[in-house]
Amino acid sequence: MTAAVFVDTNVLVYTRDASEPAKHARAVAWLDLLWQERSGRVSMQVLCEYYATLTRKREPRVAHAEAWDAVSALLAWRPQATDETVLQRGRAVEQRYRLNWWDCLIVAAAQLQGCALLLSEDLQDRAVYGGVTVRSPFTLSLDEPAASYVATPPAPGGHPRRGRPPRRHATSAVPPR
Repeated sequence: MTAAVFVDTNVLVYTRDASEPAKHARAVAWLDLLWQERSGRVSMQVLCEYYATLTRKREPRVAHAEAWDAVSALLAWRPQATDETVLQRGRAVEQRYRLNWWDCLIVAAAQLQGCALLLSEDLQDRAVYGGVTVRSPFTLSLDEPAASYVATPPAPGGHPRRGRPPRRHATSAVPPR
């Protein structure tokens, strides 16, 4: 697997959570492979969620310094910033696929980084969003050929809107949206 792979927060959390041994082992194996191939990708949103989950939402809680070390290591993956471009792409994803807002930002960040795969337990396995295929790291084999997942960059303007285009009135004083 040499294609760029976006890793969602839940996968990172499983690397620290041994309460589900099978998921823990698979998450660790995936991260080891992505580090080895230098193909792992995340976003700043994912890193923020990861830190918050480790230090506040999970029992036993991870010490802040230890959680920060885990997050800092992932900065080497050059996380996608949550900026205007991500927000605009996230809005296009929301309009096209009707996902919740936070998932739209995850998909948008994966698209903008040219990822072929998005490893997540939260989104539907095998769903494709603008060239990014969602796979559960707990069902996807680590040695599945990367050629079966090819990132297709979405159109520069994002996804086309659904439905009829709005009517434009020549006498209207309000500019069209």
